[in-house]
Amino acid sequence: MKIAVLGPGSMGLLYGSKLSGQADVFLVGNNEEHIRLINKNGITVKRGKEMSHYNIRAVVSAADEEPVDLIMLCTKAYVTHDALDACRNLIGKDTCLLTLQNGLGHEDILRDFTDDEHILIGTTTLGSYRVNSYTIVNSGLGETVIGRIGEHNKDNDAKVGQIAEIFEKAGFPCKVTDNIKFIVWNKLMINASSSVLSGVLGKPQGFVAENMYAWDICCDLIRELCDIAGGEGCRFEFAEQAERIKNHLKAAPGGYTSIYSDLQNKRMTEVDYISGAVVRAAHRQGKKVPTHELMVKLVHALEQA
Repeated sequence: MKIAVLGPGSMGLLYGSKLSGQADVFLVGNNEEHIRLINKNGITVKRGKEMSHYNIRAVVSAADEEPVDLIMLCTKAYVTHDALDACRNLIGKDTCLLTLQNGLGHEDILRDFTDDEHILIGTTTLGSYRVNSYTIVNSGLGETVIGRIGEHNKDNDAKVGQIAEIFEKAGFPCKVTDNIKFIVWNKLMINASSSVLSGVLGKPQGFVAENMYAWDICCDLIRELCDIAGGEGCRFEFAEQAERIKNHLKAAPGGYTSIYSDLQNKRMTEVDYISGAVVRAAHRQGKKVPTHELMVKLVHALEQA
């Protein structure tokens, strides 16, 4: 199988490096110096005291490449369309597009490039962060879940099964689900509540659980999430989600979220695809989510500060 990984950030490097042992993989990025260093040094993956090295090809332009079997999107959500537009030649009639990006609604962008039968949505609980352009730390183990949004048929289901098998052989526990929508909303429960709030407050995750005012705001976000998810056909109970999220925060009190990191480093965030996605879903349902609307405004204000 030939795989193109778009976005050689921490997760793109993690997936690309380990998958390269099971498939023909190359990376596509837009930072020429970053790409040069990957080609020169390969990729080093650290996990505890263990260290693994992978030689993998990386390109700035995929214009000379042939169509691939799978394109994995590990870019920031707001550059998805531009990244795919620059790589249209990689998309053949049988190419699957797999997004592992935060938030929801990515299929609306992917539909500009292929049909529903070739769109795969994925989530992961893996953790990774970059030390430099070609060195990452695999900071957390977890499962990758993928599912299609289109109709099932024998050929496409076989392709999804093949992708999952390659992930498994590469060391990524992988499950195929028929209800990817629920899985995405389940992940959004944390990303659009405690994670975004941690970023706005400029505090580690544990602060949200420990501070009574921060936790009250988090609970308001969780309540609104449960209501809107229910309107999308995904039922969640507030008490169960509040307990789950508080336990998650207590388990990693010093952890920092992607929105926190982006704001601290004066980068654009993915808030429009996280909290903003909740707001858009609420509008479709004719409902209001004032706490999520406030989070979107606060994050954008901080981006411009």
